[in-house]
Formats: sequence, structure tokens, C-alpha cells
Amino acid sequence: MADATPTPTSLDGVTSLYRRFRPGRFCELRGQDHVVRALQGAVRNDRVSHAYLFSGPRGTGKTTTARILAKALNCEHPVDGDACNECASCVAITRGSSLDVIELDAASNNGVDDIREITAGAWHVTPGRWKVYIFDEVHQLSKAASAALLKTLEEPPQHVVFVLATTDPHKVLPTIRSRTQHLEFRLIGGDTLSSLLHDVQGAAGLGADEATIDAAVRLGRGSARDALSALDQLLATGSITETQPEFDGLFRALVNEDPVEALKSLAMLRQDGWDAEQLAENFAGEVRQVFLLQVAPEVADAVDADRVRLSAWGEKLGLARTVRVLETIGRSMREMKSAPEKIVILEVALIRLIKPELDASLDALNERVTKLERGVVRSAPVPAPPAPVLRPIGSTNETFPVDPSQPEPEVSKRVAQEPAPASLVQPDQLNLEDVRERFFQRVVPRTSRAAQLLLKAAQVRALDGQRLTIALPSEEMRQNTEMISQGLRGAMDHEFKTTLVVEWTVDPALLTATPAPTQRPAHRPAPEGVVDEDYSPDESSIVVQSAANHLITEMFPGAEEIS
Repeated sequence: MADATPTPTSLDGVTSLYRRFRPGRFCELRGQDHVVRALQGAVRNDRVSHAYLFSGPRGTGKTTTARILAKALNCEHPVDGDACNECASCVAITRGSSLDVIELDAASNNGVDDIREITAGAWHVTPGRWKVYIFDEVHQLSKAASAALLKTLEEPPQHVVFVLATTDPHKVLPTIRSRTQHLEFRLIGGDTLSSLLHDVQGAAGLGADEATIDAAVRLGRGSARDALSALDQLLATGSITETQPEFDGLFRALVNEDPVEALKSLAMLRQDGWDAEQLAENFAGEVRQVFLLQVAPEVADAVDADRVRLSAWGEKLGLARTVRVLETIGRSMREMKSAPEKIVILEVALIRLIKPELDASLDALNERVTKLERGVVRSAPVPAPPAPVLRPIGSTNETFPVDPSQPEPEVSKRVAQEPAPASLVQPDQLNLEDVRERFFQRVVPRTSRAAQLLLKAAQVRALDGQRLTIALPSEEMRQNTEMISQGLRGAMDHEFKTTLVVEWTVDPALLTATPAPTQRPAHRPAPEGVVDEDYSPDESSIVVQSAANHLITEMFPGAEEIS
């Protein structure tokens, strides 16, 4: 193809732009270079297939290309495999009066008798060198009609070429597809559509401004025919705002999670004359562009200011939520087909998108969990209110500082092996005194009863980065920490907003580090395991030496062990 694509030749007496400026030669086709190369090369080298299958979205040039192929095959003065578009054969094909080209709309002529009548004439001689049959929307043929067509495709006349066009190639019988050369047409890019509309404007003297052309490109959504039809409509109405709904209000409601704004925006669109199905289809189209701009921007059809606008909404919505919006609106479009009040389906869909708790789907549940996780990460930690003082057996609210002048006793150590996840609070923001106070007043009350019994006899010794050293009075108590490690870790993570790795040590000196003795009744000695305290059911004064003594003392307060 030449670098400068010619403007399609205008047809006299035709007013609609997409018919006036329909391409008449391969060199006038835009956005389908791969198809042009294949067909023009086949004509130039005399290697034309007996059957072609053209598939692709509507308005991308399938039927137009079939007519151009028929012109090139029958042209009296072909140039490099392309039609001259001036000879008698080309003009007749352009006007639709040629006996060499037979077109059939399979959507309305899909019976077996229609196909038999058409294919029976394939053996008749025509003035041209080639007889071209064009079947539009061939996927709508009945099974019997497809079988009749298949028979002709298997043994076609030597001078006949079949061109089958469809928007749904997967609905065409595999046996028919296997007997054709399949060429796929693609949506046309925004830049190509814009160039086409500018050329048509100059050739037709339309006087459309840039905003109008941009709006027509946007409305075309990759289809040359739709873009030209949109330009016709925009010029006829003189406005670019009335041709499509304005969905910024709905996007804003979804981002702000505002159901009132969503329903108000939908009601305003309804007042402007848009019905529910139109709104759902157009909104799904905009959300699809938002999705494509996030995943594969080069595939998206949105251009210029519209592209910037939809990209901004995509950043605010996020990919996961955009996919859920697209799926939910798609389901609502299917439900509308059998619903008496179609607008209700769309209203409910929007509210479910804004309020995930009203949707029982897994996607909605995942969105709720994601929202909670995002809130935990982004919100500043709020200090917990002081917990009520719990005084289990063997506990005191006092911790005993270590005398730096005394050598540290021999202790055994055990380090927890759990990996530390990413911290929300940096370890250097904590200090030993703060951790010690919060550990006993806030962390311990959040643990289980068994953990409280064990930890009230502990002492926070040191803090080195993320390593917290805690001393216990006996080896038996240290071994029991395995049973409370999970609950303790959760309580510490909740309080300190970071993961501190606990190193347990054993310090027998803690057995004697008790408050000053008080007077004890002479007639009854303290039970074993209670040191320097007036024996009393008041469990705040009890310090125990082992986990077993914890349980015994708690279950039988005031009892004496006599054997």
C-alpha cells in the first residue's frame, strides 16, 4: 500500500458518509494491512483461494473487502493486483448491478432452499472472468443450509470464489471453516480513524471542528462505519454532548462508595431519555476501556481527553474493582432481557458494587477483605484503652529491675524461630521501659488464662532491635511457653504493630524476687509455692514456682498440701 492512503471515492446521489466514502480499492482500505497484503498478493500472483472466511467486529470492512476482491478479480485494467475502479466491471460492482457478484444476507435468507437456489446458479456462465458469492453473517445459516453450502464448497466450479463474512466465526461449522482461508479483521485504531475522518471532512467540505471529530472517533470504537455514522449524527444535531451518556457521576459514586450519588446520576441519565439497556451497554463499554487502559493501554480505543479521563478513573478504582464492575454490569445486561423493570436490575447492580456486603459472591467478599487490609495498612495505629487489671494466681503488677552491679546469673536461652513479617512500626521507635510497661498492662491481658498465669511470673529483661528477652523462674515454665506462643505473638503484634522475636531465659533468682513480707497468721502456714506473703484468697499476692502449682492453687484456693 502507498504511504498516503487515498480518500475513498464519493458516490453521487448518496448522502450518508459511510456509503459515500466506502473504499473501492485495496489501497483505500485502512487499518487492515494484513488482509490487504494477503488478498492483493493472491490476485497479483494468480493464487486466489476458492473460498475465504472474513471474520471480525462490525464495521471493520469485511463486506467492503469482499466487493473490492470481486473488483480486482474482474477488473479490465488491474494495477499490481488492485482494481482500477473505473472500468465498466468495477463501476457495475460499485453500483451493485454486476452479474458477477451475488450477495446473500444469511440472517434473513438462512433456509436450505435459499442456499440451494444460490449455489445452483454457480455453474452458470457470467460476463466476467470470476463469479463471486458473498454470504454476510454466514453463522446464522441453519444446519441444513450450512450442509448444502458445504457440498458446494467441497466441489466448487473453477470460476467461482466464495466469500463468507461473519462476526462470530466460532458459530460457523468447523467443516466449513476448514475449507476456507480464514482472514481476521481487527478494530481500527483511534489515530487511523481520526485520519480517515479528517480526510473525509476535507473531501466533503463538512467543516467539523476537532472536538466533533474526536467525539466521532470515540463513538466509533474501532469501527470505520460507526465513526462515519457518528460524524453524520454529530453534524446533524450540532452537539457532541447528547450523543452518549455522561458516566462521570457513576464513576464518582463507585470511587466514593456513595449509593445516593449513584442512584441520582442514574435517574438524571434516565431523565435525559436513555433507557436501562442503553445505559448498561454504554457504561460497560466505558468500563471496558478503563480495564484495557490498566492492562493493555495499546489495545484501548479511547483517545485524547477521553483517554486521560478514563485512565484517571482506572487509577482510582483499581484493577480488581474494575473487573468486578465489568462482570456485574455484564450480568445485569443478561438479566434485563427477561426483567419487566429493567432499570431496577441496573440500580441493584450499582448498589451491590458500592456495598459489597450486600453481594454474596466471592468477588465481593474478596473486595471486602482487600478493603479491610488496606485500611489496616493505611490507618494510623490507635492506642488501645487501658485494660482492666487482672490478677490471676501467682501474678503481681510489679516488675523487678535488674541490679547492674550484680552479675547476670547463668541462664538457659531459647529463641523463637518464627519469621518476622514486614513491620508497620520500626523497632528503633520502641524502648525497653515502654515495652515492659505495655507488655504487662496491655499484652498479657489479651492472652489466654493459661498464658496470663505463666507470664505474670515473668520479667522483661532486654530489647535489642526486634529481639525481646523475657525471663522465667523455672525451666518447666519456659518449656510451657510453646503452648502459649501463638496467642502471645498475636497479642504482641496487635499492641506494638511490629513483630518482636521473643527470647526466653530462665532465672531462678526470680523465685525470691518478691515484695516485702507482710504479717502472716501464726496458726496456719502458707502452702508450698507461696513465698513471703500473708496467706489469703487474694490471688494478687500469690507467686507460684511451676505450671502445676498455678493450676492447683487456682482450683483450690486456701488449701494446704499435706503429702
